[in-house]
Amino acid sequence: MARWVLHVDLDQFIAAVEVLRHPELRGRPVVVGGDGDPTKRGVVSTGSYEARAYGVHSGLPLRTAARRCPDAVFLPVDSDLYEDVSERVMATLREFGLVVEVLGWDEAFLAVDGDPEALARRIRDRVRAATGLECTVGIGENKLQAKLATGFGKPAGIFRLTGETWFEVLGDRPADALWGIGAKTAKRLRGLGIGTVGELAAADPDVLAAELGPTTGPWLVLLAQGRDHSPVSDAPHVPRSRGRETTYQHDLDDWQDVRREVARLARRVAHDVADDGRDIGRVIVKVRYAPFITRTHGRTLEAPATAADRIEEAALAALDRFTERRPVRLLGVRAEFAR
Repeated sequence: MARWVLHVDLDQFIAAVEVLRHPELRGRPVVVGGDGDPTKRGVVSTGSYEARAYGVHSGLPLRTAARRCPDAVFLPVDSDLYEDVSERVMATLREFGLVVEVLGWDEAFLAVDGDPEALARRIRDRVRAATGLECTVGIGENKLQAKLATGFGKPAGIFRLTGETWFEVLGDRPADALWGIGAKTAKRLRGLGIGTVGELAAADPDVLAAELGPTTGPWLVLLAQGRDHSPVSDAPHVPRSRGRETTYQHDLDDWQDVRREVARLARRVAHDVADDGRDIGRVIVKVRYAPFITRTHGRTLEAPATAADRIEEAALAALDRFTERRPVRLLGVRAEFAR
C-alpha cells in the first residue's frame, strides 16, 4: 500500500468551466442550474465563489438564488462540456503513472509514495496548464483523511491531515464535518449526547451498535478516529442505481397525473437499465411537494428483474405509500441494482 493518499478536487468546477468559456464573467457571481432561467423551477448545480458569498449553494432553488443574489449571471447546465473537461483532467492525472480513483467530474484519489507536497504542487501546475482550472490537493494517510484535508486547503491550496493532527484539526468540530455523516445521522448522534468528532471517537462502539445498527455504529466510531482501510482503486466505477426525475413548472394537483408521470419515469428508467444486463432489486420514488418538501418511499421486488412492467409496477406500489395528496413539483424514480 502506498504511503500517502492525495485527494484532488477541482475548485468550483462547473462555474470555473463556464468562466473559461465566458472570460468576461470572471470575478462576477455565476450560478449554473436548470436551463439558466431563474424565473423557472429548478435548482442550483453550482455557484462561483462570488455567488456563494451570498448564500447560493448546490441544491438551492433557482428562484431563491436570484433573490439572494440578484446581480448573478445564470447559465444553463451543459453536461457534455463538463464531461469533456473532466476527462481531460483525469487524463492529466494519469500521466503521473499512479493509481487514480475517479470519484466524479471534479475529484479523484491518487495513491502516492515519496514527497506528497512536491507531487501536489506538480499536479496543480499540470492541471492548470492542461485545462486552465485550479485545484486543491488534500494529503492524508488514507482516503478519509485526504478527502477532509481538501476542505482546509481551498481554494487552490495544499493541506496535509494525518492521524497525528486529526483531533487537533477536527476534534471540536461537529460530527457531520466527517465524510459520510449527514444531517440525519448527526441528529441521531446528538440525541445520544454525541455532538463532536472527538466525542464520537470516544463513544462505545457497542452502545452505538445497539442504537444505530451492528455495522453502522462501530463504523462511525472508526470514522471519527480517522481510520479508513479502503484502498485507492482504478477499477471502473459500477453504478449502484439508475434514475430519472423531472421538475414541473406547474404543480401537479391531480394525483392521477402524478401516477401517470411516475409510470412514465419508470419506463424511462427501465430503458436506461436495459443495456446494463443487471437485475433490479428495489425501486424508489421521490416526491417533492410544493413548495419544497421531499419524501421518498421504496418497493423491493419479489424477485430481481429487468422487465419494464415489473419496474413500473414497483414504482407505482411505492407511490401508493405516499399518504399526502398535496400538489407536487418534482417526481423521481430510481432503480437499484440487485448486484
